[in-house]
Amino acid sequence: MKIRSCVGITKPSLLLVHSELPALTFHKTKLTWTSTLRFPSNYERTSGSVTTFHCSVAGRTGASSSVSSSSSKSNTVHLSRKQVKPSSLYSRPSLSNMKKEKIANRATVYEFLRVLGIIPDELDGLELPVTVEVMQERIDFLHKLGLTIEDINNYPLVLGCSVKKNMIPVLDYLGKLGVRKSTFTEFLRRYPQVLHASVVVDLAPVVKYLQGLDIKPNDIPRVLEKYPEVLGFKLEGTMSTSVAYLVGIGVSRREVGGVLTKYPEILGMRVGRVIKPFVEYLEGLGIPRLAIARLIEKRPHILGFGLEERVKPNVASLLEFNVRKASLPSIVAQYPEIIGIDLKPKLLGQRSLIQSIIDLEPEDFGTVVEKMPQIVSLSNTSMVKHADFLKGCGFSLQQVRSMVVECPQILALNLDIMKLSFDYFQMEMQRPLDDLVAFPAFFTYGLESTVKPRDKIVAKKGFKCSLSWLLNCSDEKFKERLNYDTIEMEEMETMPSFDMNSLMEPRSDESDSDYEEDSDDEYA
Repeated sequence: MKIRSCVGITKPSLLLVHSELPALTFHKTKLTWTSTLRFPSNYERTSGSVTTFHCSVAGRTGASSSVSSSSSKSNTVHLSRKQVKPSSLYSRPSLSNMKKEKIANRATVYEFLRVLGIIPDELDGLELPVTVEVMQERIDFLHKLGLTIEDINNYPLVLGCSVKKNMIPVLDYLGKLGVRKSTFTEFLRRYPQVLHASVVVDLAPVVKYLQGLDIKPNDIPRVLEKYPEVLGFKLEGTMSTSVAYLVGIGVSRREVGGVLTKYPEILGMRVGRVIKPFVEYLEGLGIPRLAIARLIEKRPHILGFGLEERVKPNVASLLEFNVRKASLPSIVAQYPEIIGIDLKPKLLGQRSLIQSIIDLEPEDFGTVVEKMPQIVSLSNTSMVKHADFLKGCGFSLQQVRSMVVECPQILALNLDIMKLSFDYFQMEMQRPLDDLVAFPAFFTYGLESTVKPRDKIVAKKGFKCSLSWLLNCSDEKFKERLNYDTIEMEEMETMPSFDMNSLMEPRSDESDSDYEEDSDDEYA
């Protein structure tokens, strides 16, 4: 059998076979294999290594050459690399070494904080800077915001906030909303957790929710300044339930924005624990629920009066100072602050003062409080000046005492206006002082708007009437009285008093939702 030359080409390797064997004899053959590994000079441009095989068949020698596959090259290169052991410029530390280094760095930072007076006990487990320099940067930034070491100790977790990643973005956002930089210190003292917050995820949704409660955009900064804790509330939690309850008892929906602007703390009050018990207690005193709603619209801060700590003890004090239980609804409706202040010392002080200047009996003091509950916050100087004015007008001490019990407001009116009214009473009306003793509320009516016009009409008609008949009625009622044939004594003796129904009338005035600072407790 003869095998002629054959050429075979395969991809990616090239196989060339040249065999010239004239005859192949089948007998015991002797095969000799020799393998030689060669790297040609142009190896970098060759796809594989070249292997030459020599074999002898029946005394003849055959030669075969082949180009190895790319895998042979890879194996050869790897083999070469294993044989070479280059030196490394970086050796990766072990996990145990890294852990030891981290512990050492934290210990250094802790020691630095202790030197400054900061107690790091609560920082265990919190991600902190690994260097003292970075920690110093955070503390310096907090100092620039006005926070002291004491403030940091009150909330040491603030040291876990990065200046660039946490603090600056949050403060920039608050500034863009309109929160004043001058309030940042107190803002962060009350709610330092805000520095951990995400502007997009945490803060912006709360601001949007507040605007949805009809809080005007211009009022949002003031709300946040007064109650920064609102930024940490859940949108569908306490905030939504407290507003829903207030609307349910009669607070006008269009007044909600104004109520929350004046007293945003309502958003953090639990209905079942705070708001509802307060409302129900006032109802128990005799104040209608709708009247309570109107009080909340005008003075929402009354919801912050502690029921057990302040409200109930103050009601007990009023009863102790001879205030009748039936008068409690009127007192609270006229002056809601009376159930929220430290009342008993004020009652003691005012009763003692009035007793000293007009010799008022303790029993009469309860009557004075019923008619003008604001007297508990009236300044001492005002009461002394008004009592002296009345005495200077010619009234006896007994007459002044009677006038104060009948109309305590005369101790709080504008003295200049009182003087003008008294001059007109004496010079133009020419009435005896006893008329003022019988109706001291004369001083509470406007001289130009009411007293003069009505006095002239009565004088023209030749009527003889009391000051009460002349003044204690509306303009419509006064016109009706002019057509009477006789003057009824009941109308003459009726004194003005607080009407609870007036508080429950539908509000026709414009919403007072615009932000206004509350005045202090000092009356007049």
